[in-house]
Amino acid sequence: MGKGATLAIEVKREGREPIFLALSRAIIAEIERGRLKPGDPLPGTRALSCSLTLNRNTVDAAYHELIMQGWLVTEASRGTFVAHDLPDFGRERQLAGPVDVAVVKSVGPRRQVLRLSDGLPDPRIAPTASLSRAFRRALTSPSFLSGAYGDPRGNEVLREALAHYLKDERGLTLSPEDILIARGSQMALFLAASAIAEPGTAIAVETPGYPLAWAAFRAAGARVIGIPVDDGGISLNSLEQVAARAPHLKAVYVTPHHQYPTTVTLGAARRLRLLDLARRFRLTIIEDDYDHEYRFDGHPVLPLAAHADRNATVIYVGSLSKILAPGIRVGYAVAPPAILRRMSDRREAVDRQGDLPLELALGELITDGTLRRHTRKARRVYHERRDHLAALLLKRFSNDSEFVLPAGGLAIWLRLKPGLGAEAWAQKAAGLGLSLLPGAHFALNATRAPEAFRLGFATLNEAEIGKAVTLLLKAKPDV
Repeated sequence: MGKGATLAIEVKREGREPIFLALSRAIIAEIERGRLKPGDPLPGTRALSCSLTLNRNTVDAAYHELIMQGWLVTEASRGTFVAHDLPDFGRERQLAGPVDVAVVKSVGPRRQVLRLSDGLPDPRIAPTASLSRAFRRALTSPSFLSGAYGDPRGNEVLREALAHYLKDERGLTLSPEDILIARGSQMALFLAASAIAEPGTAIAVETPGYPLAWAAFRAAGARVIGIPVDDGGISLNSLEQVAARAPHLKAVYVTPHHQYPTTVTLGAARRLRLLDLARRFRLTIIEDDYDHEYRFDGHPVLPLAAHADRNATVIYVGSLSKILAPGIRVGYAVAPPAILRRMSDRREAVDRQGDLPLELALGELITDGTLRRHTRKARRVYHERRDHLAALLLKRFSNDSEFVLPAGGLAIWLRLKPGLGAEAWAQKAAGLGLSLLPGAHFALNATRAPEAFRLGFATLNEAEIGKAVTLLLKAKPDV
């Protein structure tokens, strides 16, 4: 389709929306159905305005809107094209395609394993071309060529970019001096615990919860105390009882935006009460906001760190790996100055500096808007995958399980009905080539493990999700 070609589409306004937004929606729909593919040229604005009998300014405005959202790109002297880094939606609906991360080789005779577990992003849709270009530029930058060691808190370019990003996206008012970059959020959690832990220190954690956080806290010398999670998130009655009788309790670790693993969002009343409990018992809140960007229904909830005042101490931990790919190990922490200094000192003792070229490249992708555009794209893709998995689960497992459709996040918490055992089901599924994480994986006390699965959908396209659900059905134990 060249500059002078036409594009036959139907433009329907919704209510009183501007016509340029209706045209934008129509073009997005053609991309999502696969009619317009990554790299396809679009007609020039004059040609399209003539074919649709629209004002040329309207087409200009629609193209500009789509370029800002990351659906289209312009190339000097060439024209306007569908963004090259978008997934081929049409192909995704028809083919399973390569599964470099979601499918791995297992021990045995050439069996392939599908992973319907945890909740990781799909590297296949990451902006690898943009990252590669930014990485190459980083290797010739003055910061890299100076030959000096960098700041153990992380490169200032990335910290400055993150400060603006977190202010705009999460309501955090901070400067680069308030941020420490780490090799993934796991390192940030360890450094946070190391900075506040003393001999005999205890940290309260959610259960079911995130086992790697518990491991980080224990490695830092802290003891972990489990606090149960219910349909509203962490039980604050239980936390208050523990805090009242445990003088060595110094912190509480929470995942309030999408509780790990159950995906529930901590409501406003509990958030306020948690901040109040932290003030009363002088607890540091370690807030792990690991997948804030992935909110599909309603608006993202502001972090606890955005509401904390000088009487409540919050260490806020986030990750760029969850936005891009698990192999990109970059996390960060925001903390009060004294705590951040201790975290920096401990980081310097084991890791003199971070990955300077990667940090410079990521700082560029945040500053030039690439990360935001990718996030919008990924949110749309993962939203579709969530809905596809949910529909299949309702169709095939409504008599065996139940779940609440998560408002966000990259996984569904599937609770089994009485009589079904998650571990036995997972073992049978493994024999068929399907990897699952049963509730016991997330339990601090194995005898109280929930009979449930955390089903991560983001690394699988729709065809792969369909295959995984078929295997899940085949693996169902006889009752």
